Amino acid sequence: MEKRQFGKTGYEFPILSFGAQRIVDEHNCTEDEAIQIVNRAIDEGITYFDTAPTYSKGQSEERLGKSFGDRRDQVWIATKTGERTRDGSWRKLEESLKRLQTDHVEEWRLHAVGTMDELDQIFAEDGALKALIEAKEQGVIKYLSISGHLNPQVQLEAINRFPFDSALVALSAADHFIYSFAHEFLPKANEKGVAVIGMKLLGLGRLSDWYEQALRYTFSLPVSTSIVGISSMEELEKNLAVARNFKPMSDVELLSFLKEMMPMCTPEILRWKAKDWNNKEEWSVR
Repeated sequence: MEKRQFGKTGYEFPILSFGAQRIVDEHNCTEDEAIQIVNRAIDEGITYFDTAPTYSKGQSEERLGKSFGDRRDQVWIATKTGERTRDGSWRKLEESLKRLQTDHVEEWRLHAVGTMDELDQIFAEDGALKALIEAKEQGVIKYLSISGHLNPQVQLEAINRFPFDSALVALSAADHFIYSFAHEFLPKANEKGVAVIGMKLLGLGRLSDWYEQALRYTFSLPVSTSIVGISSMEELEKNLAVARNFKPMSDVELLSFLKEMMPMCTPEILRWKAKDWNNKEEWSVR
């Protein structure tokens, strides 16, 4: 698989990374299956794993912890805090470390920051950013990150206020047309050396009829890597096949594909950009 630089960190990752939200009972994936899938991914060169404490009430983190075993030094773990305060975030991190069976994570991410008010809370004197900075100073985490689904202006403001190492943002083909991180956020992030991780490539599965094209669209953007949610070995192998054979979309291919995607730009498809998108348990990285 093609590898790319991860911002200014000095690390590089394959274009395909692992979204771990779906290796859970809720998505019909057993613990044994999860362990097999994760280890198969590592065998095939995938090293970047994204999770969060809210994914099935911690089961995603627990299964990653059980899966890695003595391969912990072969992987990069990115987990998150949805808390907006310093103390709340520290509690979340301590719980995450226990579930992940590790004493540190490579990347800790402010989860789904959607509004300027939330950003102000995070940057307050007792806000979550203070926990991120303290955790890095103590060696519990190495890199600081932020994620966003809704409004790229919020993430733009965030990287203008603080030198985040990375940002996880919605970059599906359908996202191209409204509140577009590809248009509004990606150029400035690249200019600043912020590693950008694409998510929502398959739009909660709504773009499955265009599976290969959907992945190729995001892979063709100037991102460091992209995470795709995986709940079965079949899905993993399908994603690996696309990534191994990846060729950037030509301008003609891109235009044709975007014409097909325009009708998909609806609140029913882009649910993370709809006004009533407030169930954090449903957030997905597919």
